[in-house]
Amino acid sequence: MPKMKTRRSAAKRFTLTGSGKIKRRGAFHRHQLVHKSANRRRHMLGNKLVDRSNVAQVKRMLGITAQIP
Repeated sequence: MPKMKTRRSAAKRFTLTGSGKIKRRGAFHRHQLVHKSANRRRHMLGNKLVDRSNVAQVKRMLGITAQIP
């Protein structure tokens, strides 16, 4: 059986945390920030976690075949 290939586009966008969760970059914080309020911009800062409904799909793209809770 051949090796599983990682989808490189997914590998560049997602990282695995130490506890096994998948981290992603938050959206809507790259440009056009002038018309957004400071409160809204502050809440968009930082990285987010991938939603439970998408974890299996992202792990498959990353080539992680471990059991998914």
